[in-house]
Amino acid sequence: MKTNKIFTFFTIIAMSFAMTSCVQDDDYSVPSSLGDEENAVLQELLNNATEVTIANVKAMYVEGEFIEAIETDIYVKGYVSSSDQTGNFFKEFYIQDSPTNPTGALKIILDQVDTYNQFNLGREVYIKLNGLFVGEERVGNGVTTIGGGTETDQYGTTVTSINESQTRQSVLRSTITEEIVPLAVSFSQINASLVGVLVNVDGAEFADNLAGELYFDPIESFDTQRTLQSCEGTSYTTFSLETSAFASFQNQPLPLGNGSITAVVNKTFDGGSIILALNSTDDVNFTGERCELVDISNYSVVYEEDFVGGLNGWDVINTEGTQSWYPASFGGVSYIRGSGYDGSNSVPMISWLISPSFDFDAQTDEQMVLEIADAFSDTGEEPLKAYYSNDYVSGSDPSTATWIEVGANQISALPINGGFFDNIYDVTSFIDLSAATGSGVIAFVYDSDNAAISSTRDLSNVKILSPQ
Repeated sequence: MKTNKIFTFFTIIAMSFAMTSCVQDDDYSVPSSLGDEENAVLQELLNNATEVTIANVKAMYVEGEFIEAIETDIYVKGYVSSSDQTGNFFKEFYIQDSPTNPTGALKIILDQVDTYNQFNLGREVYIKLNGLFVGEERVGNGVTTIGGGTETDQYGTTVTSINESQTRQSVLRSTITEEIVPLAVSFSQINASLVGVLVNVDGAEFADNLAGELYFDPIESFDTQRTLQSCEGTSYTTFSLETSAFASFQNQPLPLGNGSITAVVNKTFDGGSIILALNSTDDVNFTGERCELVDISNYSVVYEEDFVGGLNGWDVINTEGTQSWYPASFGGVSYIRGSGYDGSNSVPMISWLISPSFDFDAQTDEQMVLEIADAFSDTGEEPLKAYYSNDYVSGSDPSTATWIEVGANQISALPINGGFFDNIYDVTSFIDLSAATGSGVIAFVYDSDNAAISSTRDLSNVKILSPQ
């Protein structure tokens, strides 16, 4: 984890909002218009500052550089994606870059409770960045945050909350409240780039062993994680939902059905895990029948390769670099290994592992299952991709053929074991090959992204199945 979180440029934004337009006392209604002062501050910002994107703000974080106040007249605009109305968020809210199809989000920390009164879900918010700081609220948690100051301890420098005066001048609303359309994803598609984004997962349910449990475990002190699952072929894909001890719904029982859940992608306090966090239990619609896993006994294996004895007719062709897939064995298990590490450095590598020809018309509804070990993983993206082709000519340059990618979600959903050459194999859920027709091949490509990735992947078994 990073031990020194730092920044060096910072952006301006937004207008300050006058507290005259804020909700007072026990009035929790959302104002439909802003006060004259707040409107004037926002208009001045828009007239005199330059807009930057959320991606631009995230890029301001530079590891190893000193965190300084932004001194440029810039602002960033976003739409509120989280709500503290139920107490599951505290003195913070997220803004995402679009109400529909967002690509990123930022965390705003401020010394204010009940922020939903002013910064309601979907509210268009402008952050005047001049005088503020971009960093992490906790060293190493990996969540880009806008704060009002900094503090340093033995672990590094972090940003602190925007105070009341800064909030009035720098955290500004417009009169617009958009409908936030949750980004439709599967559990396996959720990653750190979506932290702060409101997402929706369909076909989800709480794990089988959670019947009768509450959202919050009373033996916990701060947060409780409950396992969500979705059926993907013969196995479950899982993800954690985290609930704060201060959430008003903490004592509600977990619903037992299957359906959709809308939540904010977030991280645990230490930043070690990505989790989901609810704005409200109204966003959990688990009223359908629970899902059922595919019974693999109803399928026949129509092709299998375990690489015992080596490549067994598979082609290895490099289109970048000299590092290639190669056969190996360990602990009685044979596999084909791909790695962007040459023993001392990460290297450019694109290597293709291409199967012998297979007749996709000899059966129907083919599904592929892979056994993969992440013998070593760095912090880069997943280097392994799977494809099929109907026009590849054996031994030719694969870049001249047409390839259809399959299995991206299933491969990325496999756990990262984290050991060095740990020889632990995980099995993907079904990878759909039913669209493939005629005579074709399957290919597995290791791409080091021009030496940005050095992870090692061991492929020990490839199975193609068809219903009996």
